[in-house]
Formats: sequence, C-alpha cells, structure tokens
Amino acid sequence: MDCRVDSAEDVEAERSSSPTGIQSPVMDRNPSPPPDTADGEEDGDLDAIGDTVYSKHWLFSTLTRLIHMVTEHLEVDSEGQMQLPDDDEENLCRVWDMAMDKDVAGFLQEFKATDILLGVIAKSRCPRLTEICVGILGNIACFPDTCLTLSQNEDLGAVLLLLLGDADPPTLLETSRLLLTCVSQKDVCSLWLQRIRQQTSVRSNLCFIMCSSTNTDLLEKVGELVDKLFDLDEELMKSWITALPSEEGGDGESCLDVASCLLEAAKQLRSESPNGLEVYIHSLQLLTTIDEGIQTFAAPDGPGKAVWDFVCDVVCQDLCQPNDLPVVLQDQKSILVQAFAVLQALYRCQDQWCSRSETSLHLIGTILRVLQYQSEGKDDGTSKGDTDDEQLQTLAEITTEFLADICIQIPKDTVADLVKKGYLTEKTSLTAASSLVSNFNTSFQHLQSMLSETDPQLADMVRKQFPV
Repeated sequence: MDCRVDSAEDVEAERSSSPTGIQSPVMDRNPSPPPDTADGEEDGDLDAIGDTVYSKHWLFSTLTRLIHMVTEHLEVDSEGQMQLPDDDEENLCRVWDMAMDKDVAGFLQEFKATDILLGVIAKSRCPRLTEICVGILGNIACFPDTCLTLSQNEDLGAVLLLLLGDADPPTLLETSRLLLTCVSQKDVCSLWLQRIRQQTSVRSNLCFIMCSSTNTDLLEKVGELVDKLFDLDEELMKSWITALPSEEGGDGESCLDVASCLLEAAKQLRSESPNGLEVYIHSLQLLTTIDEGIQTFAAPDGPGKAVWDFVCDVVCQDLCQPNDLPVVLQDQKSILVQAFAVLQALYRCQDQWCSRSETSLHLIGTILRVLQYQSEGKDDGTSKGDTDDEQLQTLAEITTEFLADICIQIPKDTVADLVKKGYLTEKTSLTAASSLVSNFNTSFQHLQSMLSETDPQLADMVRKQFPV
C-alpha cells in the first residue's frame, strides 16, 4: 500500500520568483509596477492589466523587445552563445514576477505569450534567458484556466519534455517545477501523463539528474515530480522500473536503474534536506507496492540490499534516538511511516539477498523504541490516541506488523543479543508483547519461547502480564 496519508490532489501549484539579486531579496508582496506605467490616472486605468497597476503597454514593449533581441542575435551569430543585457534581464525578471498575479497570467495568455516564449526557448542560445522564459510559463501555469490553455499547446509540451535533457541546472529546476505544476492539476494531468509515457527520454533524463546532480533545489523538485508521476500513474511506474536499454536508444547512460537513481538522490539530500529525503523514500516505497518493484529489489544483482542498508541507517542513526522524548514522533511520524514501509517490504523478500539472521539489532531496537514512544505518548497525552492522528495510527500499525514479521522466526541468539545490548528491557518487552498478543499471536508465542530460553526472569514477567 501507499503509506503516504496526503492525497495526490493536495499538491498545490508552486509560483516561482526571479532569483535574488534581480528583484527584491524577499518576495512577500507583488513586485513593483514597471516604470512609466501611465502619464495620468485615467490613462493608467485604461493601460492597467485587470485590477493591477501593471502596464499593458510596458508588457507589450518588453515582449516585443525580447523577440527582436533573439532574432537579431540569430542573424548575427546563429551558433554563438547569446549574452543577455542587464536591463533586458531585469525587465524579463519583472515579467516573471508579475506572472504570479492571476490577471497578468490571463493577459499574457490572451496576448499569446506562450507562443512567444516557446519561440524564444526554441531559438535561445542563452541559458539565463531560457530559464526566465520557462519560469514565466511556470507562473502562468499556476492557475487552472491558463494552465489548460498552455497545456493544450502540443509544441510547447514536446519542447518542455526535451528541456529535461538540458545541461543548465536553473533551467532544469524551472522545467521540473512547471511540469510538476501541470501534472498536479486534475484537468490537464492526464494529457501530460500521456506525453511523458510517449517520450521515453523523460525517464533517462530524470534518472541522470537524480544520480549525478548535487544541486539540492533541483534534486528536491525532480524528486517531487517523480513521486507525483508514480503516485498518479502505476503503469508509468511499472514501465520505468522495467525499462530495458533498447527501449531508450541503447546509449550508455540511458539504461540507468530508477531505484538506484532514487537512492543516489536520497543519499545526496540526507544531510541537506529532510523534506527532500522523505520524498525520495516515499518514491522507493511506491516501488515496493508493485510486483515489478519487488522483483527488482529482490534480484541478486538488484538495488535491494543497498536500499535496505541506507534506509536502515537513516532510521537508526537519524530518527527516534534513545534520548528523544515521545513527542518527537509528531515531527518524524511521516518519514518513519515511509521508511518502515520500505524496510518491511524489503525484509519480506530479502531471503534472496540477505539472511534474516543478519537483521540489524539496532533496527529491532529502534522498532521497539518507536512502539514504546507511541505507548508513552498516549499515556502522557503528547500524542493522540485512537484514530485522531491518521499518520500516528498508520505508524503504530506498520511498526507492529514489521515487528511481527521479525519475531515470527527470530533466532534465540538474536534475542539474547537484544537483551545483552539493552534493546530488550522490561519496558520494551512488555511493549512488544502488548503490540503482538492480540493480532499476531504466533509471533508473540515464538518471541516468548526464545525469551524463556535466554532470559527466564524477563519471560516470566511477560507471562504474568500476558498469560496465554
């Protein structure tokens, strides 16, 4: 199952502003009106875009100047890289920021700005100019009506998907943001999904970014895009994880394994972006919900062991540490749900690449600690009981199921080591028994049997509390 609680429709379109240094450093308001907005109040009203103070004439002039500038460069030097003059860059960044306004976005659409920007992108020999144009389109796409019109432009759709193969990180960031905005809107997402299914380079380009980029913002946005695609389209996810080199042209970099690329990006974001890390772990969890994904992870030469080691390390080293208070679960519950879902799925298929006796003692100790924290949180009121908090409830269910999977045939030596290293204490033994006794009696009895052989006193205490 997909263990993320929030639905696909909860993702909102994200407006972007021009990078700091061109506009004011903090964009907590609409950008200042362009210069020379109007000569008088009456003329200004006629020239204003909708209810804004932005000038139609200035916008016309700026876009016209953009067309002439690109055309002139191509006439002089069709192959050389174009330099964007500072004044033109500043004006285009104003348009970028203005497009965050719904009236301006609508006016740009009426003015056929999409076609103008598409023509500029196709002819551009300037990465900064391409980035700005895609950024403007991204803001236009934030509104359902303008997104629908923009999405129906087949040429634009094709160009944007090809831009995922660009070498410029800022352009890739804006392209990924624009695509995420479009696939997040229900009226047009099916159109974009169809295009993405047909354009096989999308997979290879996104995989290349995930496994090679060190740009945190770019990795976060690409992760959100991939996660959204997987969440919306299971068939697309299946085709991506089973893609063969011949299906992508056969060049050396086109057959990158999706799961391994997700893992590389997660490693890169581990210390830089907790939110980005969670997105990638969720994408890995989505792969475990399909047979094709499980088969990939379980293959002897597959990425399963590497994913297991990484997620296990994140859970044991980064989350829910011994000195944490139970309330920490409120902050970590979402990523813990995703991480335990991945680990449980891999554990169930790991016979093919890792014997169960090698299951980390630290991981079992962390599972016991999470269950104990949940129990203590309910007792002292720091976490909600019953089903008031859906994620905490899901976390309780998945940790209990995972513990049951482990305990159903846990070896005596492992139980002895858990006791010796302080993972199985009086408190955690009672917590484990309480979690298992009702719905996982076989696991409870096996754990109790192994405990009787390794620590009879601890086993007696459990037996008195939970007589069978």
